[in-house]
Amino acid sequence: MTQRIDRQSRGVFIIAATPFAQDGALDLASTDRMVDFYLDAGVTGMTILGIMGEAPKLAADESTRFARHVLDRVAGRIPVVVGVSGAGLGNMAALAHRVMADGAAGVMVAGMPGLATEVKLKGYFAQVCAALGPDVPVCLQDYPQTTGVQFSTETILDIARANPQIVMLKHEDWPGLNKLSRVRAETGTADTPRLSILVGNTALFLPEEMARGADGAMTGFAYPEMLVEVVNRSLAGDRDGAEDLFEIYLPMVRYEQQLGLGLAIRKEILHRRGVLASAAVRAPGPSLTRADHDEITRLMARLERKLAARQGPAAG
Repeated sequence: MTQRIDRQSRGVFIIAATPFAQDGALDLASTDRMVDFYLDAGVTGMTILGIMGEAPKLAADESTRFARHVLDRVAGRIPVVVGVSGAGLGNMAALAHRVMADGAAGVMVAGMPGLATEVKLKGYFAQVCAALGPDVPVCLQDYPQTTGVQFSTETILDIARANPQIVMLKHEDWPGLNKLSRVRAETGTADTPRLSILVGNTALFLPEEMARGADGAMTGFAYPEMLVEVVNRSLAGDRDGAEDLFEIYLPMVRYEQQLGLGLAIRKEILHRRGVLASAAVRAPGPSLTRADHDEITRLMARLERKLAARQGPAAG
């Protein structure tokens, strides 16, 4: 039976890229390698068809085909969350019900652009939950940098109280550490159910967010093994160990965080790591210059040297 997301979900739910061939077609062979790569890295879950998964560039039949292919490859080994955000509730519900039938663990929904008041946000998520039905677990995505939708802490709490199927918060507000602290402190109480809190923003603040009470990460990064180890160390109480490791990867985290270019960088590194046959971003999308490629080469080489130094000389 498919493991569904719930209020206790934790660990790393990697935001998966959508692999494309050079001509822009879905690349399902690379999709298989990518799923295996993420599983080998030890991720706890996977999220597909998100913003960094280029979901708006996929036709409806492509979204369904890609989701089914990933779910078949995962084969229930970890929970898979599917992004279903869209303008029409009917289309959202249809996609959600298809992927849940195929074995998804839940769906992710962001606030629709234009919802500028607390009343509108509460009303929208009430409509979303009614359209999806009570058996579909929901991750609420709070990502104002991209959606333009601002959730106050009070609004998140009110939505969580009013809609029991919302079990997870994808927290990506920035600055947002104090907001995270409040959501953690003010959920799991007598009147407000606990929310699983997974954080995004390419993990730029991951150690601090874990210290503030996050349950893990739901983000993308070309080195998912770092996310897994930092989250595991943090959950085990090894804050210094988590920060020491994170700092080795920080230049790459920072470089991949570039708005508008980060996806192309991530795909290029995944291509170089043998995961993707092509680093193609579906048009319209960013492309890398020769200088970008040279910087990636240098950053990857420096990272490899730092990791080798951390491991020390081989025993002999």
